[in-house]
Amino acid sequence: MAITNVSTTPAPTTATVPATSNKVALTVVTTLFFMWGFITVLNDVLVPHLKSIFDLTYAKVMLIQFAFFTAYFIFALPWAKVVDKVGYKMTMVLGLLTMGVGAFLFIPAAIAPSYPLFLGA
Repeated sequence: MAITNVSTTPAPTTATVPATSNKVALTVVTTLFFMWGFITVLNDVLVPHLKSIFDLTYAKVMLIQFAFFTAYFIFALPWAKVVDKVGYKMTMVLGLLTMGVGAFLFIPAAIAPSYPLFLGA
């Protein structure tokens, strides 16, 4: 009768590491966060200039900050539905396009010096 040595431990397997890198995706996301942060900081730069141009009170000029950050509050849930529907990549593109449109709306607001147009942009 032959005696065999049966092992209950499985044979070791080697894990394979994917050859692809996430450097490009990380660079894009980092750049996007930098751009969004830069646009947020530009609001602080606009406040004293618009205050002097339109001779506004401090409370009126703070409507710029209020409008900017209230948009985050108002559009958070609707854009969450957009993320579910079209995906996060397309939502980032749509967000950047929306910010671009808002930035380009500063041109007509500057041509016709109008505080409500700046506030809307």
